[in-house]
Amino acid sequence: MSMRHKVKVRGGAAVAVAAALALTLAGCGGGNDDKPAGAQSSSAAKPSGGGSQEPSAGKQSSAPPAVIATATGEDGVVLEVNEAKRDAGGFLTVSGQLKNTGDKDFNHTTAWRGNELTGSGESVAGATLVDKAGKKRYYVLRDTDGRCLCTTGVNSIGARKSLPFFVQFPAPPTNTAEVDFSLPTFATATIKISG
Repeated sequence: MSMRHKVKVRGGAAVAVAAALALTLAGCGGGNDDKPAGAQSSSAAKPSGGGSQEPSAGKQSSAPPAVIATATGEDGVVLEVNEAKRDAGGFLTVSGQLKNTGDKDFNHTTAWRGNELTGSGESVAGATLVDKAGKKRYYVLRDTDGRCLCTTGVNSIGARKSLPFFVQFPAPPTNTAEVDFSLPTFATATIKISG
């Protein structure tokens, strides 16, 4: 009988430890300041340009993000760039939306990955930046396993739907304020760098 009692106590202790661990991990959640800006959650509060930064009393703006460049692709797909921002770590993150303005699903995304040979799969790894003034082309950064630092899993865009994307490049020199952004099947878009 004492053996059964010990098993029940140990089982109860294990449950209590697991519950305490779960609460501790839940409390440790939150932002990771080491993440690149393009990879951080879009729910993070971003200050609006200019003026004082007063709290918005819990209301989020329903206004769409500013579009700094647009490029047209095939079958009614449009690429909109919302931001090209330098990060403190020497990166340039380009982010925006891929919009299918057509009435049919768009499934021809394979070209967007460029000549991707690693495990990134369907992605926007074929994107490039060109610094015309510096006469240099930049390719998408890779992690230590060779996967692109960009949006992956891009195998289709539904009719009248949009898909957010981001791509990270090495940052051009700080005196470069404008670059040409290219993604296969789209026209080239000239974008201004912020930050």
